[in-house]
Amino acid sequence: MVRVYYTDNFLKRVQKLSEKQQAKIARLVVLLKENPYYSQLHTKSLSGELAGIYSFRITRDFRVLFKFLSPYEILLIDVGHRKNIYR
Repeated sequence: MVRVYYTDNFLKRVQKLSEKQQAKIARLVVLLKENPYYSQLHTKSLSGELAGIYSFRITRDFRVLFKFLSPYEILLIDVGHRKNIYR
């Protein structure tokens, strides 16, 4: 099982989301802890300036950015709409 850490920015942005979205993030983080590449997460490795960062899907339009600190540790970096999150 993977240990998950959160940035302050991630926590602030999650608080601004609806309760429904917050609950979905909580459920998906449980899956992330079990297997970061679980198919329901739609995990993607990013490229270019964001190389080394990964994303997983909350909804069709919302993503969570994260990176591996080690094979057993993940840092959740940011959450937001897919149009804005990669900037």
